[in-house]
Amino acid sequence: MTFFLLRSTRRALLRGLLLSLGCAACLSATSTSAQARPFLVCIDPGHPSETSDGASDNGLSENKLNWQVGQKLRQKLLARGIAVVMTKSRLNQNVTNRRRAEIANQAHADILIRLHCDDGSGRGFGWYYPDRSGHKYGVSGPPREVQAASREAATLINSAMIPVLRGSLSSNPVRTDAATFVGGNQGGVLTGSIFARVPTALIEMCFINKRSDARFIASTQGQDKMATALTVGIEHYLKNRRLWASR
Repeated sequence: MTFFLLRSTRRALLRGLLLSLGCAACLSATSTSAQARPFLVCIDPGHPSETSDGASDNGLSENKLNWQVGQKLRQKLLARGIAVVMTKSRLNQNVTNRRRAEIANQAHADILIRLHCDDGSGRGFGWYYPDRSGHKYGVSGPPREVQAASREAATLINSAMIPVLRGSLSSNPVRTDAATFVGGNQGGVLTGSIFARVPTALIEMCFINKRSDARFIASTQGQDKMATALTVGIEHYLKNRRLWASR
């Protein structure tokens, strides 16, 4: 009788141990699958680069404005738990457009946000994305899937920014790289887009040669509002994207 009790006890203990190990394995597997890669934004404050040091008008430096808004955007995204990588670490750091794209690629960013200010005949803000492949330095790109995801990103972010900036800046239609000065002169694709292997979108935040735009972006309040609008747009993209969500 004692023998059978001991054997039953041993069996029960062994069964319990196996169940425990099995549950631990299940928990481990569940935990691993739940630990998805965090959403990552690569912020690219435009200029200086091989193209230029940026526009200047109304006493404003595009390079400085891009940097100031980029820093505010970085803080807002981090405060919301969104991971960030920057393409440069100081205001006047010269980084080529190829290298900017490579930084986003190497970080496996979910979106490369390129911050710029315009100087021309328009006003307000506008987004640009690549819709074709270009060729430079023996490299072709971006791939078609990046083109499609870039269009989605620019469209989603732009739509969420419009109500935030209404009354402060007018919005322009989302356009392709071909509508930019540099893109239009090299086959319709910006250099940064050619080397991008992640979704990329460039925003011209305003026209600094227009006084109303210049006053807005020169003020601390205006820069903060632009950074807030970008944050709202990026969060909207994060929640509604379809083409790059599984990467």
